[in-house]
Amino acid sequence: MSAHRSVTLARLLQLASPALPVGAYSYSQGLEAAVAAGIVHDANSAAGWIGDMLDLSVARLEAPVLLRLHEAWRGADFEAVARWNELFLASREAAELRAETAQMGFSLRRLVLELGLGDEARRGALATPEEVGFPTPFAFASAAWCIEPQEALIAYLWAWVENQAMAAMKAVPVGQTDAQRLLALLGERLPDVAEDAAAWRDDELGNVTPGLGLLSSRHETQYSRLFRS
Repeated sequence: MSAHRSVTLARLLQLASPALPVGAYSYSQGLEAAVAAGIVHDANSAAGWIGDMLDLSVARLEAPVLLRLHEAWRGADFEAVARWNELFLASREAAELRAETAQMGFSLRRLVLELGLGDEARRGALATPEEVGFPTPFAFASAAWCIEPQEALIAYLWAWVENQAMAAMKAVPVGQTDAQRLLALLGERLPDVAEDAAAWRDDELGNVTPGLGLLSSRHETQYSRLFRS
């Protein structure tokens, strides 16, 4: 492996790391509400819930949007960046989910700007919107570090799956071994999800998860909560 390739891999791992200071650990993306409703109650139901979320929501909208944002940042197409960022924010099914991506986006944007990634024009475009969804600065950082789009997306998906597994360990609860089985199972699917995401046309994008929207709305007034979503 070349030195450049090794550095790129290290930066990819940095973006996918749970140590990335964006507060992802404080969100369950509806999983906690599904536990409270009795939909998720053990390792198998947790794997089913997370797998459905991956297939029906993340793979159908979030993943393709990330690829489009990566392309837009590479090409300095700031109009496209703004359009996809606004679409992603508008696509969030409930107030908590929108607040989640906006908070994580704010934190990651601040980090990458403090690190001085990208050129002045791109940093200016990133700093301009009042709100950015999390995929926007993630795509910015991966493009600035010359990470290939498919690799960046797999890292993004892995970070999402890992955070869901960590949430399941706390909320269900799921044991550590079962959580690792879940990660192994879903991790094998990520390359196919990333490949499919690159094939979706713009007019095909959309996440159809009404159950998630309802549960996320209920979570806002849930009596006992560990997570912010």
